[in-house]
Amino acid sequence: MLSVAARALSKPNVARAFAASARHVRGFQSATLPPLPYAYNALEPYISEEIMTLHHQKHHQTYVNGLNAAEEAYSSASSVKEQIALQAAIKFNGGGHINHSLFWKNLAPASQDGGKLVDGPLKKAIEKDFGSVEAFKKEFNTKTAAIQGSGWGWLGYNSGTGKLEVVTTSNQDPLISHVPIIGVDIWEHAFYLQYKNVKPDYLNAIWNVINFKEAESRFTATAK
Repeated sequence: MLSVAARALSKPNVARAFAASARHVRGFQSATLPPLPYAYNALEPYISEEIMTLHHQKHHQTYVNGLNAAEEAYSSASSVKEQIALQAAIKFNGGGHINHSLFWKNLAPASQDGGKLVDGPLKKAIEKDFGSVEAFKKEFNTKTAAIQGSGWGWLGYNSGTGKLEVVTTSNQDPLISHVPIIGVDIWEHAFYLQYKNVKPDYLNAIWNVINFKEAESRFTATAK
């Protein structure tokens, strides 16, 4: 679903294409909040139980609700003008749903190999494109911390160049210029209760619970 919806977002009529694609993929069913693949406290001490609970149950649920409402209104709109007026809401809430659905899978408890990048295709590609794993993390953290306001930091695969690159998106815009391999939420709701306004501390900590197995599966499925 995510890749189809993301491709739809790159078309000229962004939100309209996304709405049509999302409804098609879901069989015209409403979006639902995906369950976390671990307990709310499983990422501690790096991400607190309170943050994970609020982030998942409140913030992500809000995007799901907003997307469903916007899609319902879009499908029943009586004019193109009304449909155009709904495009921003579809893009924002649809992007929030896409990004967060990916984000939860991007994380894993440290006790379940979270934070461990073993020798393999992804590590080899990171070392080739960034020089070292540490150099990659430094570039990722620097560019992501520099986002003005809210947004996302990404490790993306550029299918045109065949390289991994660090890129950022604003607000809840999904990554459409690259194939997303790792995405990190830099909205304040993702870290403020624990790390206050110190973004670098949050970004340094999150590497301890990044699910590199999931990231490598995305990479190997794409970079063939």
